[in-house]
Amino acid sequence: MMWKVAEPNEALIISGFTRGSAGTTDGMDFKIVTGTGAFVLPGLQTVRALSLTLNETELQVNCVTSQGIQVVVQGVVIFKIGDSTPFIANAARRFLGQQAKMESQVYNVFEGHLRSIIGSMTVEEIIRERDKLASQVRSASGTEMEKLGLVVDSLQIKDLEDPTGYIQNLAKPHIAQVKMEARIAEATSNREAAEKEAEAASLIADAQSLSAIRQSAAQANAETARANAAQAGPLADATARQQVVVQETEVAKLEADREEQKLQTTIRKPADARAYSQRTEAEAQKSADISAAEARAKKTELEAQANATAAAATAGATRLTGEAEAAATKARGDAAASSIKAKALAEADGIKARAEALGTNQDAVISQQLAENMPAIVAAAAEPFAHVGQLTVLNGGDGINNMVAGIMSQVGSYLPELTAALKRRPPTNQD
Repeated sequence: MMWKVAEPNEALIISGFTRGSAGTTDGMDFKIVTGTGAFVLPGLQTVRALSLTLNETELQVNCVTSQGIQVVVQGVVIFKIGDSTPFIANAARRFLGQQAKMESQVYNVFEGHLRSIIGSMTVEEIIRERDKLASQVRSASGTEMEKLGLVVDSLQIKDLEDPTGYIQNLAKPHIAQVKMEARIAEATSNREAAEKEAEAASLIADAQSLSAIRQSAAQANAETARANAAQAGPLADATARQQVVVQETEVAKLEADREEQKLQTTIRKPADARAYSQRTEAEAQKSADISAAEARAKKTELEAQANATAAAATAGATRLTGEAEAAATKARGDAAASSIKAKALAEADGIKARAEALGTNQDAVISQQLAENMPAIVAAAAEPFAHVGQLTVLNGGDGINNMVAGIMSQVGSYLPELTAALKRRPPTNQD
């Protein structure tokens, strides 16, 4: 009744009259017994058991990552009271008689550290480095767990929920890439299979074709042998007939040569002689006709040259006659104009003398005289043409222009004076 034995998975906590007894630790007023037994004095000591078995706590913590994305971390913590005396002592002080509270205490410790650590990580880091996350959480909670007398056997992050759909969207490009690669791989596989099937079919077709060709060749050889055997008799008859035909052909050829020689002698040579005679006569007649035609052409050419020479002489005579008549006409016009000019100058000298004697404006007198006699001057210059019945001009419009220019040159020198006189002359009744 007084001897108490501790089970392998428990520790006995003996309190009461225990100070200075074996197994005590400095600062503790109770005794811890594990794996052995101890005497307990009824009335003086009290013994209670502290379970050292494993405990499990589920974690479901709402966290926010460094990107501001809300995630729900699900995990599990497997823990127990430490096997060493300090751990058992700390756990005895806190949980003896109320070990059920250990789960809530552990949950609170890990919840705080888990939120703190996830707040410094991105979603991608959490996904890729779950072991790192668990290690950091265990390291951060180690001191607090030691104070509680607990040790963590295992911390596992089971799942990571994403209410915002960030993880799902993050995976979509990779999923699309994987699907694309899968389709490409499938298409490549199908193509290779189709190529292999096509190659196999081609080989089969080649083999069948080669077999058919060989069969056809064998059958043709057999048919040829049978045909040769069947034609052996007729071929011999045909050969004999051919020799007979050859001999007959030679005989016919000799007879044809004889007939041709006879034809050459009796018909072809006399005909060639007659044809040669006719060709010779035709060529002689042709030469005679050509000579006569050339004589006629020469005669015509000489006559044309004679006619051309006569026409040229006539044209030259006509041109000389016209030039002579034009020169005579011009001379007569020049003489008449000179006479009129001399008369006008004489009258002008008289007017000038009178003007000097009278002391009046001699320019006015001269201008007046010229104005009064100008119609007579122009008429006199044109008077030689009044007696011309027919005028022949050889050089066309240029000849007429030269003739008119000659007449106007006789009068042109007086036009400025005539114009000035008309401007200064007082108006008359005729004006």
